[in-house]
Amino acid sequence: MSDLKAQITEQMKDAMRAKDKARLGTIRLILADIKRIEVDERIELDDARVLQVLDKMVKQRRDSIAQYLAAERPELADKEQQELEVIKTFLPQPLSDEEINAILDDAIASTGASSMADMGKVMGIVKPKIQGRADMGVLSNLVKSKLVKAKL
Repeated sequence: MSDLKAQITEQMKDAMRAKDKARLGTIRLILADIKRIEVDERIELDDARVLQVLDKMVKQRRDSIAQYLAAERPELADKEQQELEVIKTFLPQPLSDEEINAILDDAIASTGASSMADMGKVMGIVKPKIQGRADMGVLSNLVKSKLVKAKL
């Protein structure tokens, strides 16, 4: 069992003992998603894959919050926000802008990327280093802007 999955399971037990229903519900959603993938693919997830699951759940919650706010349903947005906060507790510390830029610059230099055609190479190197520690959409836009500047 991955360390992160074990930590999530322990947090579930703590939430049960504390009778924290909101936190417990969210943790059960996380574990159910992990279990679904393990059963579907007949594998045991490692920490990197668990981080991908958590990243996906964070993205889903952010999208839901935006949609609920647009539909003027603040009570549903609040529930999603609470779930988002619980999920974030299992993610590693976010990277600073300087750290992200340094990782991107290293990846661009090591791949020799000079145009948008090289974006896949750069993302392939950067994604494992940043998984769970930065928003991939923002990261993608940063890579695009750096590659466009490199071309000029």
